[in-house]
Amino acid sequence: MLEAIFELLVPLAVTAIIDNGINQGNSGWIWAMCGIMILLGIVGLISALCAQFFAARAAVGFATGLRSALFNKIQSFSYSVTDKIGTATLITRMTGDVNAVQTGVNMFLRLFMRSPFIVFGAMICAMLIDFKLGLIFAIAIVLLAIIVFGIMLISIALQKKTQARLDRIVSKVRGNYSGTRVIRAFNKETEEINEFDQKIDSLNKIQIFSGRISALMNPLTYVIINFAVIILIRNGAINVNSGVISQGELVALYNYMSQILVELIKLASLIITLNKASASAKRISDVFDTPSDIEHTVDAEKSPKESIVSFENVSFRYGDNQESDYALENINFDVRSGQTVGIIGGTGSGKSTLVNLIPGFYHPTQGNIYVKGNNASLLSSKELRRIFGIVPQKASLFSGTVRSNLAWGNDSATDEEMWTALELSCADEFISQKDKKLDEKVMQNGSNFSGGQRQRLTIARALIKKPEILILDDSASALDYATESALRKNIRSLDYSPTVFIVSQRASSIMHADLIIVLDDGRAVGMGTHEELLRDCEIYREIYNSQFSKGGDSL
Repeated sequence: MLEAIFELLVPLAVTAIIDNGINQGNSGWIWAMCGIMILLGIVGLISALCAQFFAARAAVGFATGLRSALFNKIQSFSYSVTDKIGTATLITRMTGDVNAVQTGVNMFLRLFMRSPFIVFGAMICAMLIDFKLGLIFAIAIVLLAIIVFGIMLISIALQKKTQARLDRIVSKVRGNYSGTRVIRAFNKETEEINEFDQKIDSLNKIQIFSGRISALMNPLTYVIINFAVIILIRNGAINVNSGVISQGELVALYNYMSQILVELIKLASLIITLNKASASAKRISDVFDTPSDIEHTVDAEKSPKESIVSFENVSFRYGDNQESDYALENINFDVRSGQTVGIIGGTGSGKSTLVNLIPGFYHPTQGNIYVKGNNASLLSSKELRRIFGIVPQKASLFSGTVRSNLAWGNDSATDEEMWTALELSCADEFISQKDKKLDEKVMQNGSNFSGGQRQRLTIARALIKKPEILILDDSASALDYATESALRKNIRSLDYSPTVFIVSQRASSIMHADLIIVLDDGRAVGMGTHEELLRDCEIYREIYNSQFSKGGDSL
């Protein structure tokens, strides 16, 4: 406000120099007014610097809080919600959209008070000098407002389309980076580059069109302002000749019109920035408005059975499409505490889906899942996950050290407990050979370890937690038979006797389990022990015979 007020006072000082100084030959008055103008400029500059500093500081602080809140919200999403929104979209909103909103807040705080104040302040000052000439300002401002807000409404719609296409590009880039080895192995670089170029071209076209619409802002405002200046100078010159206003006042009117032009250019830039920020803010708001989990219904809160895990008529499909096929259909089983459960079946039979339902990553479409007698859908994620130790199908390690990765399972674990977990997972043999042992560096995704080593480290991370229920989702696929056999033996020897779910495509991995569930196309086609299934389940028998010589040499 101070900056704007001092800027509006400058034309009045110029008026005084012309009328009282130059026209009357008063050099002392001229120097005095020049000194006042310099003082006004210095104070205005100081005010501008302070305004910019605090606007930038507020914008950065706001973006920091927004990004933190957005990250916390995304962390609360269930697997279903994350799948529905899309990882690429969430990344774009965490980065590009938040940056656009930060810029918008900065520009808003810096210009939204200053520019309108100077525009309307200049109009009021002009009317105080000469009311009729001041009406030229009012008419020009109305016409400019129509142009500015018309272009703004068109730009907002175009900006939404731009951000949607940007989402698709981020998704494409993310897929290429995660699958770069596969792309090179199949020599698909050219096809991927062409497909990326098509998406970029699509984004480029809408950005150019949006830019052309926004580019109309400056020439249209220049035309209106310059016509207003021509009319102002013509009518003002007549009034000067008539003695209605002085020469200095006419110069002041011209300066005020020039100030309006400059501020409207700034305001036009501000509006374009706010359009982008508004579209980005709406997309961020959509994330905050998204429920953390998809609504689901349950038939009962408690289970009458004394089972640690119980499935009752459980069916599940991905997404909201009621016409899509079930990934799992009508699954029923009960598992007592301390039992080992093997889950086997062909690719796409629903093995990983089943074990992802147990800790509540997804909720069943139909039926109920009970954990320790409580309906899993009614338990909080923190309470539910406290019970489980999970080794996912894809071994995921985080950049840091071996120690920091093991601490995910138990952040208060001692070095002795960490080495015990490494020994149980058969990972101590290669960690002990590292120079820094537990403090050995781990690259992002554990890229400095082999596939088998990553799997053993993720198993150690789960074991250090000492969970009541341990889920191993095909977590030994990269291990040789000897290491896998040693791992199974170590898990069976655990003194706290966890309930273990083992997902595998190897019959040897689950043949010693207390209960084996055989899945085929989402249905449980066999349940029982190894011997029972060999006798009664044709699919299990086919899997077993395909992996062992007929008659089967026991492992």
